[in-house]
Parts: sequence; structure tokens; C-alpha cells
Amino acid sequence: MKLYHGSLEKIDKPEIRVPNRTLDYGHGFYTTTSYQQAENWVRRKMKEHSASNGFVNVFEFDKEVLNTLNSLIFNAPTEEWLDFVMQNRTQKDFVHNYDIVFGPVANDRVYAAFALFEGGLLNKQNLIAELRTYKLVDQYLFHTEEALRTLSFIEAKEVTK
Repeated sequence: MKLYHGSLEKIDKPEIRVPNRTLDYGHGFYTTTSYQQAENWVRRKMKEHSASNGFVNVFEFDKEVLNTLNSLIFNAPTEEWLDFVMQNRTQKDFVHNYDIVFGPVANDRVYAAFALFEGGLLNKQNLIAELRTYKLVDQYLFHTEEALRTLSFIEAKEVTK
């Protein structure tokens, strides 16, 4: 299967970088099966950094690897997914030991719903029910060096203004 990673750089050798902010599934290398999601990310970064171009980096990935590595799979928003994302987003020192994590992207729209949950206006079950009505894009987090070795670079497609 093809996976996409949006960046201002061509990335033929993915690496794990510790971000300066909290992310859904922790630190690592994020990809998606959605070319459009990756391109949207590139365009957002281009705007933030006043860049004239960026890249959607394309990788080949054998999904069977999920059965051989320590993988955490969320096929839909669930209470377990919500708890995991909230741990990663709110507990600065939270670290997990999964090689690969797969599941929905908690985008800005999702975080508006999360804010209602955190404010006590939605309970966990209502939040999950709300999120299941959204068309959520997926993401794969490659959290370890072993996981990164399962990605094969194909190409970098340039994105311009």
C-alpha cells in the first residue's frame, strides 16, 4: 500500500523527530493513506513558513508488518482511542512502547469536540458518537527505528503555490 507524508522537504530516509508540541500518537514519523490529507498538510506548512513549495513524500508499506511488530490499531474512534490520544496530547511525559500506531486523525474539527468533552459539556460516550459521524482521515505513526525500516521511499511529489 502507499502511504504519504507531507513536508517542506523531500524525505527519502524517514527519521523519528521529537516534536516541540504534543501529537495524537506521540513522537515519530506520521503518514496517511490520503494523498489529499498529506497535500493539505504541505499547503498549511507552506503558508506558515511563507514557503513557495513543499513535497508529498510517497512510501510503500506492507500492511502485514502490523502483525509482526508491536502495533496498536484503532479502526474507528473508540473510548480506548480517545484515552490514548488524550494521554499523548495532555501528558507531556507520556511515552508508549508501540512500534506502529494506526487510527483516525484528531484534526481541528475533532479537537473542537474534544474541548466540549474536556469542558464537561459532552461525556465520553456522546463524544465518541459525535466523532463517528465525522469522515475522519487515517494516520500511521512509525514510532521506532524498526518500524521506519518497513517503509520504502518511492518518490517526492512537489507541491507549489
